Amino acid sequence: MRPAHVSSYPLALNLAGKKVVVVGAGLVAARRLTGLIEAGARITVIADRIDPRIEELAALGQIDLQRRTYADGDLAGAWLVHAATDRAPVNERVAEHAAAQGTWCVRADQALLSEAWTPASTRVDDVTVAVTAGGDPRRAVAIRDAIADQLTTGALPLRRVRPADGHVVLIGGGPGDPDLITVRGRRELSMADVVVFDRLGPSALLATLAPDVELIEAGKQPGRHTLSQDQINAVIVDRALQGRRVVRLKGGDPFVFGRGSEEVQACIAAGVTVEVIPGISSAVAAPAAAGIPVTHRGLANGYAVITGHQLDDLTALAQLDLTLVVLMGVATLPALASGLVAAGRSSATPAAVIEQASTPQQRVTIGTLGSISALADAVGVRNPAVIVIGDVVSVPNLLHAESALADATRSS
Repeated sequence: MRPAHVSSYPLALNLAGKKVVVVGAGLVAARRLTGLIEAGARITVIADRIDPRIEELAALGQIDLQRRTYADGDLAGAWLVHAATDRAPVNERVAEHAAAQGTWCVRADQALLSEAWTPASTRVDDVTVAVTAGGDPRRAVAIRDAIADQLTTGALPLRRVRPADGHVVLIGGGPGDPDLITVRGRRELSMADVVVFDRLGPSALLATLAPDVELIEAGKQPGRHTLSQDQINAVIVDRALQGRRVVRLKGGDPFVFGRGSEEVQACIAAGVTVEVIPGISSAVAAPAAAGIPVTHRGLANGYAVITGHQLDDLTALAQLDLTLVVLMGVATLPALASGLVAAGRSSATPAAVIEQASTPQQRVTIGTLGSISALADAVGVRNPAVIVIGDVVSVPNLLHAESALADATRSS
């Protein structure tokens, strides 16, 4: 009997076109066959009792199925053998024959008596995770799943450390809280060679990247840009043409006042492959974080999103029976409020300003179109902030009740 804890030597096998013999055709064999087929092996299955799933594989021509009992000589020319019957004497005999001819054999019934083991394995992109755990398959599966989950979510890096084809990924980072980036976005960020990031993106995640990842701050702030949009377009294209994987990390969603479409056009014009991973726009995330619905039955059956930079004609917006959400509007809040009232919106229309939504510094100031500018000025509202105008602001909600009370107290 081999000792319970045996030191093993991990090894990956290239089985493409190689002969593999599986003795037995039950549930265990069916599970093993999936991986063997994916590896491109030439598979012979020998068994007198056949699981229907294995019958289907034979009908598809993916395996050579021989409906009979195992016989001497069946392992000739095999690179790998799986003994997977429900009869220990048969498995033992197969293992002995494999050992005699110098072929690795995996015994499904007695792993510790095998010369080879099948690890708990999975594949994430082009990374294969294989785990053995001292002969404890459930423990191995649990560890494998934990590692695979972290690879999938980006908690562990999938980044290639060798040159590859250049590629650009635009990622919407959400409203500010790093936990609100999408799983796909977090994963793609972990694979980056270069990250071009904005001030409003989830920049705390940059600390989780490898030291050799190039970080380039675009630094967009009101009245001051570290890089112009043309320079941003140029740098992401340049790095991609060098064969690097470039992530353009933005706050909110890349296509909601994020100029992401311009960056996509620049990549396409340069022949660089590009993809966009949507993010949670602050247009809906900020109100939600403050407990303000942008739609509510009986009050608002839709919402409109605008930027505070374009307030030339507010007549149409004032007449819409919709919630109005304004991004980048702190500087123009007085003009916005007075303009809407002048265009016909009631000065008693509820309004709110949500600063740094979803972060520990979140603050909500609530008033009306007639009072919100003075209230915002009194408490020193600063960017980043989202403005919400409409009856939905008055919906009773415990999430923002404390903030509203505090702001009303400060302004009295």
